[in-house]
Amino acid sequence: MKNYEKEIKEYYQGLANTFEKLDYKEISLAMNALVNCYENGGTVYVFGNGGSSSTASHMVCDFNKGVSMKKSKKFNFVCLSDNTPILTALANDVSYEDVFAYQIERILNKNDLILAISGSGNSKNIIKAIKVAKDAGVKVIGMTGYDGGQLYKMADYHLHAPINDMMKAEDIHMSFDHMMATILLHVLDDIKVNK
Repeated sequence: MKNYEKEIKEYYQGLANTFEKLDYKEISLAMNALVNCYENGGTVYVFGNGGSSSTASHMVCDFNKGVSMKKSKKFNFVCLSDNTPILTALANDVSYEDVFAYQIERILNKNDLILAISGSGNSKNIIKAIKVAKDAGVKVIGMTGYDGGQLYKMADYHLHAPINDMMKAEDIHMSFDHMMATILLHVLDDIKVNK
């Protein structure tokens, strides 16, 4: 039997080192953008490819159900990665670069918010959707890893995992979701009352 303890420790130490490098001010600004969208009745459109699409889908569950239960109003998260028929129809009939942009063009309003997830920050279909959002005057939260890529440069708010490892970046992205949901679960109605 092989002992994997050294490798296990190295993996988690890599995560621990990255958590210490997070920009809490930027994360707080992104959370305030989510709260503003919530208070103003906007929709949060969240999306990504591959593992990032599962993070996006998980966020819909955590915010629309977990955070919103027993609140005076609900979050309205919509995951653009969740509908397999529309994704495959657009990929087949238009292009894979358009699978997210097509879904949001001409429906965005000023109270909406985009939360785009891309480990590299350079996925072409993510960047194309961000351009649509920017043209509509809608703010963007970029959830990124590595150096953040184009998404980091284009986003108004950042949930950035500064690590050159996709799996660890995705671990941290999931922690952003759970951290924000945990905090907002307990403060949203207080924010509403104190406004």
